Amino acid sequence: MFIFINKVLYGMSSSINACNKLLARLFFSIIMFFTFYTFGQTPDVFRIEYMLMPDNSANVETSRIKLVLNVPLAVRGKKDYVVLGAEYNRYNFEVPDNLFPNADDINKFHVVDVNLAYMYKLSENWRLVGVVTPRWSSNFVEELQQEDFNVNVTAGAYKNIKDVEKPYILVMGLSYNGTSPIDVPLPFLYFEKRFHKNWSYVLGAPKSGMKYFTKKGHFFQTELFLDGYYVNIQNNILLPGNNLSTDVSSTALLLTLGYQYKITKDMSVYLIGGHSLFQNGVLRDQERNDIFTLNDEAGLYFRTGFRIGI
Repeated sequence: MFIFINKVLYGMSSSINACNKLLARLFFSIIMFFTFYTFGQTPDVFRIEYMLMPDNSANVETSRIKLVLNVPLAVRGKKDYVVLGAEYNRYNFEVPDNLFPNADDINKFHVVDVNLAYMYKLSENWRLVGVVTPRWSSNFVEELQQEDFNVNVTAGAYKNIKDVEKPYILVMGLSYNGTSPIDVPLPFLYFEKRFHKNWSYVLGAPKSGMKYFTKKGHFFQTELFLDGYYVNIQNNILLPGNNLSTDVSSTALLLTLGYQYKITKDMSVYLIGGHSLFQNGVLRDQERNDIFTLNDEAGLYFRTGFRIGI
């Protein structure tokens, strides 16, 4: 099962700001290692998705187009799997033209992942998974640069119990992200359990929630989750005060309600709407310190798409 893929506070006094920045770095690291954590909740062979966060009170609008493709190849007598995959995200980030010079340079961001994964059958219930994800993330106003590239690595195990009255999925492991402000591998844990024939709950980071299933292929879900990105800026942006920005990042804590319809067993469409409880888009310097706030106002959130699962 692959592509789970498939990523928080700032205040008034200087002491509160310091504490908030530390929390934001931690939450952003959690987001980033889950963006390339490729097994668990949403196993996709193919997915196309559109996300929109309309203009908020800061006059900022964000949209995203996502494309996902994964090819699982059985090996070792169909006990293990090699998965070759890719994911592309294009962000459109609209900010006021007078916010700073060269604002057009951050209107479009691109994130390209290549997922190389191996799933090893340890026992009837347990699987070990290793994932290496080369990533190119940039505004790509020029040809490729060294700063556009980094590598993410994930190692973990999952247990998927299906043929019981209350099926569940447990996933745990370690993940390292080359762009994370915390330069060490971080642990992750994900648990989903069907506690009733129509209900299941999800506990984990960066996503928790509830799901309601019907017999006719419809299901509803509510989720509390973190989303975000970290992208290199080619043609670094010179800001007032002689500050030079080399990267842009965004973190959002979102509460949503969603609907999904299964066209077939593995093919479905979905629509999700909600609101951000917290949002922080910033320009960062070479040491990854935030030096300019682009968007710290909450707003609406919508996402729709089509997927084919494994």
